[in-house]
Amino acid sequence: MAMSRKNFLKILGLGFLSTGAGKGLSKPAASLEKAKAEASKLKITGVDIYAFDIPLIEPFKISIGTVYAANDVLVMIHTDAGVVGLGEACPFAPITGETQEMNLAAAKGLREIVLGKSPLAIESLVHGFGPFLHSNPSAVAAFDTALYDILGKVAGLPLYRLFGGDKPSFGTDITTDLDEPEKMAAKAAEFVGRGFDTIKIKVGQGQEIDLRRLEAIRQAIGYERKIRIDANQGWTPPLAIDTLKKMEKFQVQFVEQPVLASDLAGLKAVHAASPIPVMADEALFYPADALKLIKAEACAYFNIKLMKAGGLLNMMKIAHLADAANMLCMVGCMIDSRLGLTAAAHVVASNRNIVFADLDGHNSHTIDPVVGGMLFEKGQITVPELPGIGADVDPAFLKKLKKI
Repeated sequence: MAMSRKNFLKILGLGFLSTGAGKGLSKPAASLEKAKAEASKLKITGVDIYAFDIPLIEPFKISIGTVYAANDVLVMIHTDAGVVGLGEACPFAPITGETQEMNLAAAKGLREIVLGKSPLAIESLVHGFGPFLHSNPSAVAAFDTALYDILGKVAGLPLYRLFGGDKPSFGTDITTDLDEPEKMAAKAAEFVGRGFDTIKIKVGQGQEIDLRRLEAIRQAIGYERKIRIDANQGWTPPLAIDTLKKMEKFQVQFVEQPVLASDLAGLKAVHAASPIPVMADEALFYPADALKLIKAEACAYFNIKLMKAGGLLNMMKIAHLADAANMLCMVGCMIDSRLGLTAAAHVVASNRNIVFADLDGHNSHTIDPVVGGMLFEKGQITVPELPGIGADVDPAFLKKLKKI
């Protein structure tokens, strides 16, 4: 394209305001027509794929498995206008069944699909990813996110504003993974000391030790702070019902995925009998899953995750389905860097029925390779006002990564 990147962004992003808005309709109309014409020419010219490895401070343990490092995938989509979009895949084998090797292989296939296409045709491109979504949702999420990053940059808007949102700041919890009750209590107290008001507690290893965990944490932090629990499918329906009744005294805000993801009837039974609200997590990947859960009346809340849903497009669809069913949601995470977390945070900032957030995945990382991105301080997240996601990867860190 002959047009410079600066002029391209000016016309597509701020052209209406900068070329005569309020001075008659002819100039803005002409500018918008030119913007549409330029947008129709925008093409994807290349995709860089990197093994995006970030060490953890210590292994992260949940009831169905342990993860020892954030072995992620970074995707950078290039366009002929010089606009570059970034996205991250964070495979988490215990939940999605993916590995970095699987995501890297999928990313090469996805690259072939998008080359030469318009990066703004996100609905069509994501639909074209087809089977990749079900086998590698994290890899699809990386491409979807990079496409939306380009869209926001071209429009000159942060994603949450592009999506129509108006809450750039909101609260998040912070998670204590599985350990001995005393160690989990000490970690919870440390988080409270850092200013966090809500603690998420991993459970699901057995009623006795799970009860001791909650008791120790309540003794350490008192009852002024909120606690949430996540069983990660660790209980049977009868055990879940009995355990949750015994946990009621600890004033638990909600419980995530108490039973197997495949056990819809069991989830519904726990939801009906539990004194603590039930949130679907591993039972919810895609919009079709949301419909099944809504129709079955199987839970009170949804936990929507970028890596499970396969990107921002499906996250928004799930949130809108939940809103139509008068359901509240949370946006959660795996152990993403602040690149993926910031993308997910834009979804929280865009939907009034997403009232809970669990976007602390980078807290277990030894390093933070992301430049810009969301602010994460004292239990509050603030999304950037920069175009697109508003996050980039440190060039010095990028040079060290293995490029595929």
